[in-house]
Amino acid sequence: MRAVTAAVIAGIMMFPAAHAKEQGGKGGEKVSMQRVEEIIADSCTYCHGDHGEASNPMYPRLAHQNRQYIIKQLKNFRDRKRLSDIMNEQAAGISDAEIEALAGYFSSQPPLAHRLDDFEQEQLLHKLGEYVFKYGDPYADIPPCSTCHGKSGEGSRNLPRLAGQHRHYIVRQLKAFSSRRRTNDNAIMQSIASRLSPLAMQGVALYLSTLAPRR
Repeated sequence: MRAVTAAVIAGIMMFPAAHAKEQGGKGGEKVSMQRVEEIIADSCTYCHGDHGEASNPMYPRLAHQNRQYIIKQLKNFRDRKRLSDIMNEQAAGISDAEIEALAGYFSSQPPLAHRLDDFEQEQLLHKLGEYVFKYGDPYADIPPCSTCHGKSGEGSRNLPRLAGQHRHYIVRQLKAFSSRRRTNDNAIMQSIASRLSPLAMQGVALYLSTLAPRR
């Protein structure tokens, strides 16, 4: 595997002091910079990019994702509470301290967003998604997405940041919730996703993908 860039190493070295303390796992386990570097190069870069940018829309962006949410998902993948042909294998054997170090790095990366195309169809779909995200769909008993995920899609300590995420990845997760193939998170998502039409899913995903970082 190719070596991690100097920027990646520099980013890890710039962890806040609070993150540095939290790198110790049970029994006072400490994670060396070399070990974090190895994990990123061997298991993260190919799909998620050096900085969590994930240029391939098949894979989720990790840049600026909420730290605690990354920790939860990696532990769920490792413990097979969330199933994935790729991630179960990649997360196997990673310690709690290593997971916390990786989460600290990716959550500190700059947030990203997609550009909205000028096509009328995309513009209208974007408006539909904005409406559902902000106001929900009372005719389908769907509450506003912003209620849990924040007015700007920033999420919370335990809920994912959706702003700037790849559109196709969001749709895939909504479908996984709807079909109950994804079961590791709040059951409310299964209920809501099952009532979302395919059009609403695409609209919400498009809208979220274009949300720019809050300044």
